[in-house]
Amino acid sequence: MRVITQQTLGGPEVLTIVEAPEPRPLPTEVLVRVKAIGLNPIEALVRAGEFPPLLGRPPFVLGWDISGVVAEGSLTYRFRPGDEVFGMPLFPRAANAYAEVVSAPALHLVRKPASLSHVEASALPVVGLTAWQGLVDLAGVREGDRVLVHGGGGGIGHVAIQIAKALGAHVITTAGGDKREFAEECGADEVIDYTAVDFTEAARDIDVVLDTIGGDTAERSLAVLRPGGHLVTAVAEDDARLVARYEASGMRFSGIAVDPDPVALHGLVDLVEQGRLRVHVQETFPFERVADAHRLLDAGHLRGKLVLSL
Repeated sequence: MRVITQQTLGGPEVLTIVEAPEPRPLPTEVLVRVKAIGLNPIEALVRAGEFPPLLGRPPFVLGWDISGVVAEGSLTYRFRPGDEVFGMPLFPRAANAYAEVVSAPALHLVRKPASLSHVEASALPVVGLTAWQGLVDLAGVREGDRVLVHGGGGGIGHVAIQIAKALGAHVITTAGGDKREFAEECGADEVIDYTAVDFTEAARDIDVVLDTIGGDTAERSLAVLRPGGHLVTAVAEDDARLVARYEASGMRFSGIAVDPDPVALHGLVDLVEQGRLRVHVQETFPFERVADAHRLLDAGHLRGKLVLSL
Protein backbone atom coordinates (compact mmCIF):
# COMPACT_ATOMS: atom_id res chain seq x y z
CA MET A 1 0.00 0.00 0.00
CA ARG A 2 0.99 3.66 -0.26
CA VAL A 3 1.55 5.68 2.88
CA ILE A 4 2.51 9.30 3.50
CA THR A 5 5.40 9.60 5.92
CA GLN A 6 8.14 12.02 6.95
CA GLN A 7 11.74 11.42 7.94
CA THR A 8 12.26 14.81 9.58
CA LEU A 9 10.28 17.71 11.03
CA GLY A 10 9.65 20.66 8.75
CA GLY A 11 7.41 22.19 6.12
CA PRO A 12 4.96 20.44 3.79
CA GLU A 13 7.85 19.35 1.58
CA VAL A 14 8.94 16.75 4.18
CA LEU A 15 5.82 14.67 3.43
CA THR A 16 6.65 11.82 1.06
CA ILE A 17 4.73 8.86 -0.34
CA VAL A 18 6.33 5.45 0.09
CA GLU A 19 5.31 1.82 -0.27
CA ALA A 20 4.72 -0.06 2.99
CA PRO A 21 3.27 -3.43 4.05
CA GLU A 22 -0.44 -3.43 4.82
CA PRO A 23 -1.16 -3.51 8.56
CA ARG A 24 -2.81 -6.50 10.15
CA PRO A 25 -5.78 -5.94 12.48
CA LEU A 26 -5.22 -6.76 16.13
CA PRO A 27 -8.06 -8.43 18.07
CA THR A 28 -11.14 -6.13 18.13
CA GLU A 29 -9.76 -4.12 15.20
CA VAL A 30 -10.91 -3.84 11.59
CA LEU A 31 -8.91 -3.24 8.44
CA VAL A 32 -10.27 -0.23 6.53
CA ARG A 33 -9.55 0.49 2.88
CA VAL A 34 -9.50 4.26 3.05
CA LYS A 35 -11.51 6.37 0.62
CA ALA A 36 -10.86 9.80 2.14
CA ILE A 37 -8.74 11.39 4.89
CA GLY A 38 -9.74 14.53 6.75
CA LEU A 39 -6.95 17.01 7.45
CA ASN A 40 -6.68 19.06 10.64
CA PRO A 41 -4.44 21.96 11.73
CA ILE A 42 -2.96 19.87 14.53
CA GLU A 43 -1.36 17.63 11.89
CA ALA A 44 0.50 20.57 10.37
CA LEU A 45 1.76 21.51 13.85
CA VAL A 46 2.92 17.96 14.58
CA ARG A 47 4.58 17.77 11.15
CA ALA A 48 6.55 20.94 11.87
CA GLY A 49 7.45 20.05 15.45
CA GLU A 50 5.41 22.98 16.82
CA PHE A 51 3.17 20.81 18.97
CA PRO A 52 4.08 18.49 21.86
CA PRO A 53 5.42 15.29 20.28
CA LEU A 54 2.25 13.21 20.10
CA LEU A 55 3.93 10.81 17.71
CA GLY A 56 7.49 11.00 18.99
CA ARG A 57 10.34 11.76 16.62
CA PRO A 58 10.14 11.03 12.88
CA PRO A 59 9.71 8.88 10.98
CA PHE A 60 5.98 8.74 11.61
CA VAL A 61 2.66 8.82 9.77
CA LEU A 62 0.18 11.60 10.48
CA GLY A 63 -3.58 11.53 10.47
CA TRP A 64 -6.70 10.44 12.37
CA ASP A 65 -9.83 11.27 10.36
CA ILE A 66 -10.78 8.48 7.95
CA SER A 67 -13.71 7.20 5.95
CA GLY A 68 -13.61 3.96 4.04
CA VAL A 69 -14.75 0.37 3.61
CA VAL A 70 -14.11 -2.50 6.02
CA ALA A 71 -11.98 -5.22 4.41
CA GLU A 72 -11.79 -7.61 7.36
CA GLY A 73 -11.98 -7.75 11.13
CA SER A 74 -10.37 -9.63 13.99
CA LEU A 75 -12.52 -10.90 16.86
CA THR A 76 -15.13 -8.17 16.48
CA TYR A 77 -18.85 -8.41 15.77
CA ARG A 78 -19.36 -4.71 15.11
CA PHE A 79 -18.71 -4.63 11.35
CA ARG A 80 -18.58 -6.93 8.36
CA PRO A 81 -16.50 -6.69 5.20
CA GLY A 82 -18.07 -4.14 2.87
CA ASP A 83 -19.45 -1.90 5.63
CA GLU A 84 -18.78 1.79 5.04
CA VAL A 85 -17.38 3.37 8.19
CA PHE A 86 -15.76 6.54 9.46
CA GLY A 87 -14.14 7.78 12.65
CA MET A 88 -11.11 9.16 14.50
CA PRO A 89 -9.22 6.09 15.68
CA LEU A 90 -6.70 6.16 18.51
CA PHE A 91 -6.34 9.94 18.89
CA PRO A 92 -4.00 11.28 20.23
CA ARG A 93 -1.92 8.13 19.69
CA ALA A 94 -0.69 7.21 16.22
CA ALA A 95 -3.44 5.99 13.90
CA ASN A 96 -1.24 6.10 10.76
CA ALA A 97 -4.22 7.44 8.84
CA TYR A 98 -2.37 9.07 5.93
CA ALA A 99 -2.46 5.70 4.17
CA GLU A 100 -4.46 3.62 1.74
CA VAL A 101 -5.19 1.00 4.43
CA VAL A 102 -5.65 1.59 8.17
CA SER A 103 -6.15 -0.87 11.03
CA ALA A 104 -8.37 0.67 13.69
CA PRO A 105 -10.28 -0.36 16.82
CA ALA A 106 -13.82 -1.20 15.76
CA LEU A 107 -15.13 0.74 18.76
CA HIS A 108 -13.63 3.94 17.34
CA LEU A 109 -15.66 3.74 14.12
CA VAL A 110 -19.33 4.01 13.19
CA ARG A 111 -21.27 3.30 10.01
CA LYS A 112 -21.22 6.09 7.48
CA PRO A 113 -24.64 7.59 6.78
CA ALA A 114 -25.73 7.17 3.17
CA SER A 115 -26.36 10.92 3.01
CA LEU A 116 -22.64 11.65 3.51
CA SER A 117 -19.99 11.02 0.88
CA HIS A 118 -16.70 9.52 2.04
CA VAL A 119 -15.12 12.96 1.58
CA GLU A 120 -17.69 14.60 3.87
CA ALA A 121 -17.57 11.77 6.42
CA SER A 122 -13.78 11.95 6.68
CA ALA A 123 -14.01 15.67 7.42
CA LEU A 124 -16.31 15.27 10.41
CA PRO A 125 -14.75 13.24 13.28
CA VAL A 126 -12.09 15.51 14.84
CA VAL A 127 -14.08 18.73 14.50
CA GLY A 128 -17.41 17.09 15.25
CA LEU A 129 -16.20 15.24 18.34
CA THR A 130 -14.43 18.34 19.64
CA ALA A 131 -17.57 20.44 19.28
CA TRP A 132 -19.85 17.72 20.67
CA GLN A 133 -17.69 16.96 23.68
CA GLY A 134 -17.34 20.67 24.40
CA LEU A 135 -20.97 21.70 24.03
CA VAL A 136 -22.84 18.53 25.01
CA ASP A 137 -20.60 16.62 27.41
CA LEU A 138 -18.76 19.44 29.17
CA ALA A 139 -21.04 22.48 28.94
CA GLY A 140 -24.40 20.70 28.82
CA VAL A 141 -25.88 23.34 26.49
CA ARG A 142 -29.65 23.54 26.84
CA GLU A 143 -32.50 25.19 24.99
CA GLY A 144 -32.42 28.93 25.45
CA ASP A 145 -28.74 29.18 26.35
CA ARG A 146 -26.70 31.95 24.76
CA VAL A 147 -23.62 30.37 23.20
CA LEU A 148 -20.63 32.24 21.77
CA VAL A 149 -18.55 30.23 19.28
CA HIS A 150 -15.19 31.77 18.45
CA GLY A 151 -14.01 31.08 14.92
CA GLY A 152 -17.38 30.17 13.43
CA GLY A 153 -16.02 29.91 9.91
CA GLY A 154 -13.42 27.26 10.73
CA GLY A 155 -13.55 23.50 10.98
CA ILE A 156 -14.63 23.15 14.61
CA GLY A 157 -16.53 26.42 14.63
CA HIS A 158 -18.93 25.81 11.75
CA VAL A 159 -19.86 22.41 13.15
CA ALA A 160 -20.21 23.82 16.67
CA ILE A 161 -22.70 26.42 15.44
CA GLN A 162 -24.90 23.67 14.01
CA ILE A 163 -24.69 21.49 17.13
CA ALA A 164 -25.53 24.42 19.41
CA LYS A 165 -28.52 25.32 17.22
CA ALA A 166 -29.71 21.71 17.31
CA LEU A 167 -29.59 21.93 21.11
CA GLY A 168 -31.87 24.96 21.01
CA ALA A 169 -29.30 27.65 21.80
CA HIS A 170 -29.11 31.23 20.60
CA VAL A 171 -25.77 31.20 18.80
CA ILE A 172 -23.40 34.12 18.42
CA THR A 173 -20.13 33.66 16.57
CA THR A 174 -17.01 35.60 15.72
CA ALA A 175 -15.85 35.40 12.11
CA GLY A 176 -14.11 37.55 9.53
CA GLY A 177 -16.35 39.64 7.32
CA ASP A 178 -15.73 37.34 4.37
CA LYS A 179 -17.19 34.43 6.38
CA ARG A 180 -20.33 36.18 7.66
CA GLU A 181 -22.64 34.63 5.09
CA PHE A 182 -21.11 31.18 5.64
CA ALA A 183 -21.59 31.41 9.41
CA GLU A 184 -25.19 32.53 8.93
CA GLU A 185 -25.80 29.60 6.57
CA CYS A 186 -24.56 27.32 9.37
CA GLY A 187 -27.26 28.76 11.62
CA ALA A 188 -25.58 31.57 13.57
CA ASP A 189 -28.12 34.04 14.95
CA GLU A 190 -25.53 36.80 15.27
CA VAL A 191 -22.14 37.17 13.58
CA ILE A 192 -19.50 39.51 15.05
CA ASP A 193 -16.89 40.59 12.50
CA TYR A 194 -13.79 40.43 14.68
CA THR A 195 -11.83 42.48 12.14
CA ALA A 196 -14.13 45.45 12.72
CA VAL A 197 -15.64 44.98 16.20
CA ASP A 198 -14.27 43.93 19.58
CA PHE A 199 -16.36 40.94 20.61
CA THR A 200 -16.19 42.02 24.26
CA GLU A 201 -18.24 45.07 23.30
CA ALA A 202 -20.70 43.22 21.07
CA ALA A 203 -21.58 40.15 23.16
CA ARG A 204 -23.18 40.06 26.62
CA ASP A 205 -24.79 37.61 29.07
CA ILE A 206 -23.26 34.54 27.43
CA ASP A 207 -23.89 31.17 29.09
CA VAL A 208 -21.23 29.19 27.22
CA VAL A 209 -18.17 30.28 25.26
CA LEU A 210 -16.44 27.78 22.96
CA ASP A 211 -12.90 28.93 22.18
CA THR A 212 -11.24 27.44 19.10
CA ILE A 213 -8.86 30.36 18.47
CA GLY A 214 -6.34 30.62 21.28
CA GLY A 215 -4.16 33.63 22.03
CA ASP A 216 -5.90 35.93 24.51
CA THR A 217 -9.38 34.95 23.35
CA ALA A 218 -10.13 32.72 26.34
CA GLU A 219 -9.00 35.36 28.84
CA ARG A 220 -10.94 38.16 27.17
CA SER A 221 -14.05 35.98 27.02
CA LEU A 222 -14.36 36.33 30.78
CA ALA A 223 -15.87 39.78 30.17
CA VAL A 224 -18.84 38.48 28.16
CA LEU A 225 -19.95 35.59 30.38
CA ARG A 226 -22.89 35.93 32.72
CA PRO A 227 -22.29 35.07 36.41
CA GLY A 228 -21.66 31.34 36.62
CA GLY A 229 -20.97 31.12 32.88
CA HIS A 230 -18.79 28.44 31.33
CA LEU A 231 -15.73 28.69 29.09
CA VAL A 232 -14.85 25.60 27.07
CA THR A 233 -11.53 25.82 25.24
CA ALA A 234 -9.89 23.52 22.72
CA VAL A 235 -6.59 25.42 22.78
CA ALA A 236 -5.79 26.62 26.33
CA GLU A 237 -6.84 23.61 28.37
CA ASP A 238 -3.61 23.41 30.36
CA ASP A 239 -3.28 27.11 31.29
CA ALA A 240 -3.28 26.92 35.10
CA ARG A 241 -3.23 30.71 35.49
CA LEU A 242 -6.31 31.06 33.29
CA VAL A 243 -8.12 28.30 35.18
CA ALA A 244 -7.40 30.08 38.47
CA ARG A 245 -8.67 33.38 37.12
CA TYR A 246 -11.94 31.87 35.94
CA GLU A 247 -12.51 30.03 39.19
CA ALA A 248 -11.75 33.19 41.20
CA SER A 249 -14.42 34.99 39.16
CA GLY A 250 -17.01 32.34 39.90
CA MET A 251 -16.98 31.03 36.33
CA ARG A 252 -16.57 27.47 35.08
CA PHE A 253 -13.57 26.45 32.96
CA SER A 254 -13.25 23.28 30.88
CA GLY A 255 -10.59 22.18 28.43
CA ILE A 256 -11.26 19.70 25.64
CA ALA A 257 -8.78 16.94 24.98
CA VAL A 258 -10.86 15.26 22.29
CA ASP A 259 -10.90 11.47 22.31
CA PRO A 260 -12.53 8.69 20.27
CA ASP A 261 -16.14 8.35 21.40
CA PRO A 262 -18.66 6.14 19.58
CA VAL A 263 -21.57 7.60 21.57
CA ALA A 264 -20.76 11.10 20.36
CA LEU A 265 -20.12 9.83 16.82
CA HIS A 266 -23.59 8.28 16.82
CA GLY A 267 -24.96 11.60 18.06
CA LEU A 268 -23.32 13.36 15.12
CA VAL A 269 -24.74 10.76 12.73
CA ASP A 270 -28.23 11.35 14.15
CA LEU A 271 -27.92 15.09 13.46
CA VAL A 272 -26.68 14.39 9.93
CA GLU A 273 -29.59 12.06 9.23
CA GLN A 274 -32.03 14.65 10.61
CA GLY A 275 -30.62 17.22 8.19
CA ARG A 276 -29.36 19.40 11.05
CA LEU A 277 -25.62 18.97 10.52
CA ARG A 278 -23.46 19.20 7.43
CA VAL A 279 -19.69 19.46 7.34
CA HIS A 280 -18.28 21.87 4.77
CA VAL A 281 -15.26 20.82 2.71
CA GLN A 282 -13.42 23.80 1.28
CA GLU A 283 -11.21 21.77 -1.02
CA THR A 284 -10.39 18.15 -1.84
CA PHE A 285 -6.90 17.08 -2.88
CA PRO A 286 -5.72 13.81 -4.40
CA PHE A 287 -3.52 11.70 -2.14
CA GLU A 288 -0.44 12.67 -4.18
CA ARG A 289 -0.92 16.40 -3.44
CA VAL A 290 -0.72 16.16 0.34
CA ALA A 291 2.05 18.79 0.42
CA ASP A 292 -0.21 21.30 -1.36
CA ALA A 293 -2.98 20.56 1.13
CA HIS A 294 -0.60 21.15 4.03
CA ARG A 295 0.44 24.50 2.56
CA LEU A 296 -3.20 25.56 2.84
CA LEU A 297 -3.33 24.22 6.39
CA ASP A 298 -0.27 26.32 7.22
CA ALA A 299 -1.86 29.42 5.71
CA GLY A 300 -4.91 29.10 7.98
CA HIS A 301 -8.21 31.00 7.67
CA LEU A 302 -9.92 27.97 6.17
CA ARG A 303 -13.64 27.75 5.60
CA GLY A 304 -14.52 24.33 6.97
CA LYS A 305 -12.16 21.44 6.17
CA LEU A 306 -9.62 20.07 3.71
CA VAL A 307 -9.67 16.44 2.60
CA LEU A 308 -7.39 13.98 0.80
CA SER A 309 -9.31 11.73 -1.57
CA LEU A 310 -8.14 8.32 -2.69
